[in-house]
Amino acid sequence: MHQPYEAPGAGAAPSGYGATTRVLVVDDDPTVAEVVSGYLDRAGYVVDRAADGPAALALAAAQRPDLVVLDLMLPGMDGLEVCRRMRGRGPVPVIMLTARGDEDDRILGLEVGADDYVTKPFSPRELVLRVESVLRRTRPSPSAQPLHTAGLTVAPAARRATKDGVELALTIREFDLLAFFLRHPGRAFSREDLMREVWGWDFGDLSTVTVHVRRLRGKVEDDPARPRLIQTVWGVGYRFDAAPGEEAV
Repeated sequence: MHQPYEAPGAGAAPSGYGATTRVLVVDDDPTVAEVVSGYLDRAGYVVDRAADGPAALALAAAQRPDLVVLDLMLPGMDGLEVCRRMRGRGPVPVIMLTARGDEDDRILGLEVGADDYVTKPFSPRELVLRVESVLRRTRPSPSAQPLHTAGLTVAPAARRATKDGVELALTIREFDLLAFFLRHPGRAFSREDLMREVWGWDFGDLSTVTVHVRRLRGKVEDDPARPRLIQTVWGVGYRFDAAPGEEAV
């Protein structure tokens, strides 16, 4: 088991993406906030700190962060509401911290748009790696060509997705999941496969995949209760079905 928190001098943190990348750390525990901020600072990030929801929203409005590390249990306005409000202002990657072991709380965080979560106690070095992983996914791939099928268009270079010409409001993971499905139409993937290929994790809570598939269906299916595109393959996982005779191009 990881030690709960390590002093910033306990080891070298992974290198970050330079001083232009801004991370907002929101936690009412000053020890946690200080240690996490120290590791992120040493990894090369510009770090802002807030101890509650209103302060976090004010900081995010004044200087929009590239990513938010957000504690679920905050005084007054909890992390779920902060996440909802931040997502309402536009896309921003969110990694949620939670001390709770209840799976329902983790799923709630994903449902409101968190891209990842870390359960306390955690290793700050692991958190930095999660930050780097999420940020890596946000960076456009200039060489990737747009994908088109079943009324959907995914433009990886611009990180934009549309359905019948209308832009979809997708989180980072939802976008990556949709792009992956469009690149592999007709193939069934297990949740373990999707976690490895889309999230880049060899292990983790598979409910993360389930929640993201459900959220994605709600945005791309005409009737999410009777999905036509993202099919459940019982005993296996999920398969993306393009329109009959149509493949993603």
